[in-house]
Amino acid sequence: MSNQQILYDEKVERKSLSKLMKFFIDVKFLLKGKVLVANVLPVLTGFCLALYISNQSFQDNLWLFLLTMMGSTFVISGALMLNNWYEVDLDKKMKRTEKRPTVNGNFSLNSVLWAGIITTIIGHGLLLLVTWEAALYSFLGWFVYVILYTFWSKRKFTWNTIIGSVSGAFTPLIGWAALLPANHLIPITMFIILFIWQIPHSLAVYINRLEDYKNAGVPMFPVVRGVHESIKHNLLWVAHLIPFPFLLVGTLGWSFVIFATILGLAWVVYSVKGFKANDKQKWAKGNLRFSLVYLILLSLFMILIGV
Repeated sequence: MSNQQILYDEKVERKSLSKLMKFFIDVKFLLKGKVLVANVLPVLTGFCLALYISNQSFQDNLWLFLLTMMGSTFVISGALMLNNWYEVDLDKKMKRTEKRPTVNGNFSLNSVLWAGIITTIIGHGLLLLVTWEAALYSFLGWFVYVILYTFWSKRKFTWNTIIGSVSGAFTPLIGWAALLPANHLIPITMFIILFIWQIPHSLAVYINRLEDYKNAGVPMFPVVRGVHESIKHNLLWVAHLIPFPFLLVGTLGWSFVIFATILGLAWVVYSVKGFKANDKQKWAKGNLRFSLVYLILLSLFMILIGV
């Protein structure tokens, strides 16, 4: 083989790898990578805690675990794709969403629509193989996010975030219901914590990207009520996270309660700093990171308890 042929083959291979990398990057933006992980993690948490409470082993439920995680990931992915498909007109006006393949044209809207529908159906089908209750919570979360939040309330009402937060709160119930009925204090408390958590998390995004939402004409809370009022509400919701871990002292122990309380109080302290911050956008970025740290550390602590 000649040197020219070798160089040509290497060039073709690099070009193919480059196209593959671009495809995966587009998929990441389409599925809102961090949002997907933040929604799948509580499913894992709920599953591990159900194992702990029922005194079952992970090995004996490996197949159930795989079905639960695959099914929930497919359903959440489907919901996110349908959100991107429907909101392409808004995304074109916002800097934070300009890299989504629905905006830059790398994926056709028709293909995204069908991908969202198909993955949703597959995900619900997999969860029906787990338990009907897990499939029910998955459907409720999908319905609230896609129909009630994306299609109905987001463009009309300032309180759309409340509806969106209900959707994400169903995720730990999916994992728990794979093994046990969710009429238990742990999944109910997790539902409440996840619901509360998502509101300051979302407010941080809205403050950080305030101009984007103004340009797109989306009536998010900071756009309608202002940044100062949003910081007040952020502090109020973060403070509401403090008492709920105490409900689980009898099941998860004082170590969890103390850990969760320290996390919550640290977030409260950071939230108070928002009132005096000169750069509100910089503070909002930090608040967004703090919200993710809170969710990840709290979930990991629960997972460690479960395993």
